Amino acid sequence: MNIKTLSMTIAAGSLLATGAMADYTGMSYDATNNGDGTWTARIFANFSAASDELDAVYGDASNLLSISSTGGFYQNAFGGNTSAAINPALYVAFPSLVLDSWVTIGLEDQVGNNMLNIGIDWTAFEGGGDIATDNGTWFATPDDAQVLAGADMRVMIGQFTMFGLDSHVSGLINLQGKAGNFETFQVTGVAFDYALPAPGALALLGLAGVASRRRRK
Repeated sequence: MNIKTLSMTIAAGSLLATGAMADYTGMSYDATNNGDGTWTARIFANFSAASDELDAVYGDASNLLSISSTGGFYQNAFGGNTSAAINPALYVAFPSLVLDSWVTIGLEDQVGNNMLNIGIDWTAFEGGGDIATDNGTWFATPDDAQVLAGADMRVMIGQFTMFGLDSHVSGLINLQGKAGNFETFQVTGVAFDYALPAPGALALLGLAGVASRRRRK
């Protein structure tokens, strides 16, 4: 499987709550063709310092949260709606669990994972449909190491496997964390729309960086 890293800086539609927001630099994703007619996107919030934090992804009455796919999301029977439900001990017996779709703050499985969620109805998502909320969040506290941008200077917010190589994953999300001098920031109305690039397009763009599929950040 070939994994390429694409980046997109989100400017339009983002509101900066504090001057510290300069340390949030946009969104990015890693795209993987799984070779079976599905592809997987791992989506990240990017930062400019290892000590920056992403504490929460949320939706509220003023700033809706929605994530959807044109091809529907793959959901494994042994997985869950968040990375905190993913047991890596099951990968050997159920290798397709690696492709399950879930949301996260930083981590890809339940090991050391203190992420929580409040107010989100996961019913549609667990059936392969959308995530949507106007009063919900997934989050970890600033005391949890998984919120830190770390050496990669990015924090994963979700893994989504879609049916059809021409499918897209798109959404509108809102972020909260700490950046700069550890002032709290919020950025709202972050829109994204990601597709699996054609191999030729990747080559033309010079996006030859290879990333490990088992990254935690």
